Amino acid sequence: MTSQDICVVVPTIREYECVRSYVANARDHDFETDRLHFVLVTEDFCNAEAMREMLDDLDVSGRVFDESDREAWYDEQGISEYSHLVPAASHAQTSFGLLYLWNNEFEYGFFIDDDTLPHEDHDFFGQHMANLAYEGEVERVASDEQWVNVLYENADEHGLYPRGYPYAAMDETVETDTTTVDHVVASQGLWTNVPDLDAVRILMDGDLEGQAQTRTSADDFGEQFVAAEDNYLTVCSMNLAFRREVVPAFYQCPMDDNPWNVGRFDDIWSGVFLKRAADLLGGQILNGDPLCEHNKAPRSTFDDLANEVAGLECNEHFWEVVDSVDPSGPRTARTAEPSEDGEAPEADTYAGVMAAMADALVEGEFDDYQNGEFLNYVGEYCLDWLDCLDELAPVAGHEPVPATADD
Repeated sequence: MTSQDICVVVPTIREYECVRSYVANARDHDFETDRLHFVLVTEDFCNAEAMREMLDDLDVSGRVFDESDREAWYDEQGISEYSHLVPAASHAQTSFGLLYLWNNEFEYGFFIDDDTLPHEDHDFFGQHMANLAYEGEVERVASDEQWVNVLYENADEHGLYPRGYPYAAMDETVETDTTTVDHVVASQGLWTNVPDLDAVRILMDGDLEGQAQTRTSADDFGEQFVAAEDNYLTVCSMNLAFRREVVPAFYQCPMDDNPWNVGRFDDIWSGVFLKRAADLLGGQILNGDPLCEHNKAPRSTFDDLANEVAGLECNEHFWEVVDSVDPSGPRTARTAEPSEDGEAPEADTYAGVMAAMADALVEGEFDDYQNGEFLNYVGEYCLDWLDCLDELAPVAGHEPVPATADD
């Protein structure tokens, strides 16, 4: 490792020059850009060389990985058997950034979407890092549906629910109070301009171009807040910082490139994993600043709907499976050796909790749901995720699968 301790992952096929604005923001706010290492995840049909030239021009550390580069990297690390974990042509390729972060022992990660820009008056990197270091009092939000709308502050006026928020959890009763946080593991910055909505809600808002007629501004957001323990929230990867320790429980689920064509829930489901693990292990997800400007390009709302519809019913129940997990209970998956009484060791790490959540998905019976087998599929991929991480660097709380000879 060099002086860089922050890995900034930017999935991009279009507006890669957004990186210039984020680097300028860092320098304007006297944030040490020597700490930053950018990883641009792109495709073979994109101009990867122009991206490398941009990083050189900005005088920042970084690498660009198109599909060919990723395949070569898997070979170099000896993990080609796990290349299936990062789906083709999907936003979930942010998982590649997590593998790269893990392998290079960065202490912190950032996710930035290429259709965003930082607010000039927000110290983007500095605020996220201050959030991760924060200890003290903060607003706590809860609801009678166990889900917190991250847009709750002005919800009575705009009526918006973000992408991935379960339909069954709408019309919730919100309660707020104050709590003390002492270990923030993720910092979620929110977004102005185009809200992050799913296609059904965009259609209900009267927009056929994949955006929304209703827009958000800085006035729609109040103080920083956390969702109460045992409550869930949508975690969007467009503006996010996190600690290395959560990576085992933060797999960006295998969307788009799967037999059921389920898409658009990669960061949402990873956020459910993360929130459950953080609750069990005493971590917190802080939400609010720094804001970013979300400038989603126009596209057919019906294309987004086609990508989402295969997973809509699963999304209504995925969080219930995760919420039911008892990490100290019996385990049947391949990641834990039971004790003499048949109990698995208590999961006291993010890897251990992830293994327990994966078990619940692998062993669950979801035939009543449309494409319910996809939940079993996700569970298997989560177990492979833990094994892959262990191949790159030891994962606390995880015993990798021993290799077995073919018959």
